[in-house]
Amino acid sequence: MIQPIQPYIYNNVSPQTYVYSKRSQIQQTQSIQMPTGSRNHILVDPIKVDNFVKQKENALPYIYNILSTSNDEAEITETLYITDRLIDAGTKGIDKMYPVLSRFNWTNSPNIQTFLAGIYRKIQVPDAFGPLISMLIRNSINPPQANFDPNEEVGGAILAYISNKFKQ
Repeated sequence: MIQPIQPYIYNNVSPQTYVYSKRSQIQQTQSIQMPTGSRNHILVDPIKVDNFVKQKENALPYIYNILSTSNDEAEITETLYITDRLIDAGTKGIDKMYPVLSRFNWTNSPNIQTFLAGIYRKIQVPDAFGPLISMLIRNSINPPQANFDPNEEVGGAILAYISNKFKQ
């Protein structure tokens, strides 16, 4: 039996209710470390991430809730990372989350762009192709100031869409 995510999702409380009532506690326990000048990747709490990944489809309401309400770049980036790992674990239904993921299609954050493009590459939602092209164009006109180039992932996602189209 899979253990419930502690303290994020409990069996007797809906994830939406718990997230709203405990939002400040979740933010206080947030452990993500964003990229720095000497490190071009994020660091996350592997135990927290693994707890979500083990929950698979049961974690999706919490993921959806955070992505639809948060404006904190670190929280969004961590949640997108968890979403990416959920895809790798075979979680079903993430493609249905495109409406909430699309909220970030116009972000200028290279961190969010990178994870969003990676998710789009994997779920291949047709509606995401145009925003990926737009993201690449915007980044080409105004290159992001980051330790890494999000266009590598954005371009890779675009190429995956094109490659998959020719396989059909």
